[in-house]
Amino acid sequence: MYLVDTNILIYYFNNDIPKDSVDKIEEIFSQHFNISIITKMEFLGFRGHNENSFKQAKSFIMNANAIGLDDVISDRVVDIRRSHNIKLPDAIIAATAIENDLILVTRNTDDFKNTSVKLYNPFDI
Repeated sequence: MYLVDTNILIYYFNNDIPKDSVDKIEEIFSQHFNISIITKMEFLGFRGHNENSFKQAKSFIMNANAIGLDDVISDRVVDIRRSHNIKLPDAIIAATAIENDLILVTRNTDDFKNTSVKLYNPFDI
């Protein structure tokens, strides 16, 4: 099971996923399309959208299972922030992955180092 990070959505939406990884990413989208609620907000709030791409993004993201915040994830966010120099959105994504035992699909692996998050980088081929 996977949790997809915002950057992967943007790369996919812009056809920038490496060709060798497209099949795997599309499999993840068809079978394990989980995102953090913060990813939904980041993706839809992406400043690069025009009206048309925003409508397409909204339609695309409706296929995702957006995992919301609860007390367990919030407590894990606090633990991560207290022990690592990590931005709040990344801590929320990391906590969501950890608490749901999901592999985080991201290109920004450095953002999650030392957080015990299992990672898959489709650009690392």
